[in-house]
Amino acid sequence: MATGRGPSVSGVRTLDIEHLEIPGAICVYLVDGPEPVLVDPGPTPALPKLKEELAALGLPLREVRHLLLTHVHLDHAGAAGHIAQAVPEITIHVHEDGAPHIADPERLVRSTRRTFGEAHDRLWGEVLPVPPSRIRGWRPGDGRPIPRILPLPTPGHIAHHLAFESERHGVLFAGDSLGIILGPGVPTHPPTPPPSVDLDAWERTLVETLAPVEVDYFGVTHFGLHADLHGRRAELHARLVELASRVRTALEREDKEDGVRYHEEVVRALSKHLPEGRAAEYFGVFPAETDWGGMRFFLDRNPEWRSRGAEGART
Repeated sequence: MATGRGPSVSGVRTLDIEHLEIPGAICVYLVDGPEPVLVDPGPTPALPKLKEELAALGLPLREVRHLLLTHVHLDHAGAAGHIAQAVPEITIHVHEDGAPHIADPERLVRSTRRTFGEAHDRLWGEVLPVPPSRIRGWRPGDGRPIPRILPLPTPGHIAHHLAFESERHGVLFAGDSLGIILGPGVPTHPPTPPPSVDLDAWERTLVETLAPVEVDYFGVTHFGLHADLHGRRAELHARLVELASRVRTALEREDKEDGVRYHEEVVRALSKHLPEGRAAEYFGVFPAETDWGGMRFFLDRNPEWRSRGAEGART
């Protein structure tokens, strides 16, 4: 049964910010060095825990110099504005297409409210804008914004998703691009909430962009460091195709309850690999039914979508 954070890598710390007091749900990565780096600071309500974790390592938040955002969803980037306000010297690195959403998060917050409804404020708290002068927007061709950290465009979960390869540590910080893996040996779950999922782009990310990447470990936000990048990217690809097929069949049958069944099935399946109650807690915050709905949203707009297959993917 998976209970730990996965492997340990010298120079990279996995910080469990215990969002809503749920362990193993959201982690933040600290990359040690003369200019410390945080990867995806998490949501605003978990910021006190992030500060506590950093302080336990002897690193006050005010000494962090770079914030890398894989994308702007609030479980990854919600606290960025608060951190920018508290740390005047910090630079926030994000895809250029995501930069407007952290400079003016109003539209992003409206979209998130539509997904999470009345639970929004409890889950994500206040979202502050990041001053544009503190944002460094990355675009393809820009190279490395920080020495030996290479951004890789990894769209699919959202169009402007980035992964960051730390060449010095042999770690790929993958955000959500490699799915949800809640512990060592736990099956991969496809995170497909509406409205931005793009299966064509995600397939290219998994089958083409990540195919030549050679790292010892990769880190996902939900949760921790893992080995076997290529096995896991093939697994996620298969899960995405399976979910698309399932949702398409349900739509053809006008089955309005399949999203609820999918959620229940996911919780049961992952509960076999996690401490008692952990899967239910996690999917209480991030319902698998929402992922079902995101896949429906995509297929409603792309009814003819079919997978191009996994040719070229190494397992």
